[in-house]
Amino acid sequence: MNDIAIRVEGRAGRITLNRPAALNAATYDMVQAVEAALDGWRDDPAVALVVMDAAGDKAFCAGGDIADLYASGKAGDFAYGRRFWADEYRLNAKLAEYAKPVVSLMQGFVMGGGVGLGCHASHRVVGETSRIAMPECGIGLVPDVGGSLLLARAPGRLGEYLGLTAARMDAGDAIRAGFADHFVPQDRWGDLIARLCDTGDAGAVAQVSEKAPQGALHALQEQIDRLFAGNMLVDVDAALRADDSAFAADTLKSVSRNSPLSMACTLDMLARLRAPGTTIRDALDLEYRFTARAMEHGDFLEGIRAAIIDKDRKPVWKHAIETLPDAAVSEMLAPLGKDALSL
Repeated sequence: MNDIAIRVEGRAGRITLNRPAALNAATYDMVQAVEAALDGWRDDPAVALVVMDAAGDKAFCAGGDIADLYASGKAGDFAYGRRFWADEYRLNAKLAEYAKPVVSLMQGFVMGGGVGLGCHASHRVVGETSRIAMPECGIGLVPDVGGSLLLARAPGRLGEYLGLTAARMDAGDAIRAGFADHFVPQDRWGDLIARLCDTGDAGAVAQVSEKAPQGALHALQEQIDRLFAGNMLVDVDAALRADDSAFAADTLKSVSRNSPLSMACTLDMLARLRAPGTTIRDALDLEYRFTARAMEHGDFLEGIRAAIIDKDRKPVWKHAIETLPDAAVSEMLAPLGKDALSL
């Protein structure tokens, strides 16, 4: 497959996303190819670790390729989307639970599905150009691909802020928020990959890692914790409106653009996932409750229409923040019974 290069180099299983013109957006076939590679290398003694990177300098992976999802949903076929998300989430779990080290090198944009591919690796490398975000609420979804668990584990209320605003993290912010582990200058990535392939020792990553430049979130932590302290969307909205800082005003603009249903469900999910002992499987199960219903009962199709199809950036959401009923949230996150995610 030209969209992805999978091979063994020395001691390493190598996966390179290869759609640079499309910012390496992950197609359904690419997701299946990565899973097949992981399955094949799991018990192969010749493969000591997995190294995942991407072609081009603009993006590791800017998300999933959602054109087919939109087309199928508009045609009334909701089964395709459910199958796509179920298979993608199974891959996310495999990456998080993989028995061998997985090293991901994430340059440029890392969003949505890219987070699912790169940010569950055991050794997550970022560099000068890395920009990581979870923008799902802007298209009528919730932070998924296991990203909800990363957000729930972020310090203070960073998870709520990042999930509701789609704010982009640079390398320092990504490490602070728990989406990455190591900062390595990108001009050294080639040598690092060669060393990983030669030795099969993931410890090489820490040996070349440097202190990341401090990101913006460090100085904003106290303000974010205060403004996003509420567990309900109306509480966050009220706190932002009552604050006269420029940061609150900018944040309110970001929140006001996104799907109220998606944001309220995100807050509910993060609160649940902060419970002790939660795992990637708990997060994926909760995410799938939403995404399995997103086309038929949520804002997903309208969000994609406004952002990708018509590009008018004027989505007409099902609810407003101030009139969103609690029942709408509970219905989107209710157990799916026999249709629950199976990993």
